[in-house]
Amino acid sequence: MIDPQTVMANLAEVREAVARAAEDGERDPLSVALIAVSKTIPPEGIRPALAAGQRLFGENYVQEAKAKWPALREECPDVALHLIGPLQSNKAREAVELFDVIHTLDRTSLAAALAREIARSGRHPTLLVQVNTGEEPQKGGVAPGAVDAFLAECRDTHGLTVSGLMCIPPAEDPPSAHFGLLAAIARRHALPILSMGMSADYPAAIQMGATHVRVGSAIFGARPSKA
Repeated sequence: MIDPQTVMANLAEVREAVARAAEDGERDPLSVALIAVSKTIPPEGIRPALAAGQRLFGENYVQEAKAKWPALREECPDVALHLIGPLQSNKAREAVELFDVIHTLDRTSLAAALAREIARSGRHPTLLVQVNTGEEPQKGGVAPGAVDAFLAECRDTHGLTVSGLMCIPPAEDPPSAHFGLLAAIARRHALPILSMGMSADYPAAIQMGATHVRVGSAIFGARPSKA
């Protein structure tokens, strides 16, 4: 069971930590958006965060989000939903319909599928390219050396507007070098959005220029481990 008071207290604590990290980096706390990652959290666990005024939420799976968010959005129409997990090209239509921001554009076939659905639906979710800063074979994302060409392809071949970059550093590495690499690539392309930092390392990400941090377990508690 998820205790509503605990969720609200955790959320307040994370908001304070985000503001503190921004101020330490001589940044306006309002320049950092907190995405509450609600994957695997049922609606009754999300409602306390909604009641506390949280409006940005992240989900990993299209089907899970589709099952729970339409009803929650009827209660809070001003919610912005972020897809932060890998996206299959055959789920592009549902993703464009459901999400306001897609963080995980990382390959040509997905760029083509998103371009088709954006043209068909007239909806224009904000698009971020996921960069595999550690070049981990098991993880999605464009290799750092291939980002320039991929951004050009998204723009010139598929007509997509990419607004920023996202990364998930390797678990065993100090994250700041990865955040610095992502920030440098974004600066080179004048991309305004940097989605980086999770529950364990979001203060470091803010120090390195994150505009969006993705925080789940620090708000909702540890997810149940898979059997």
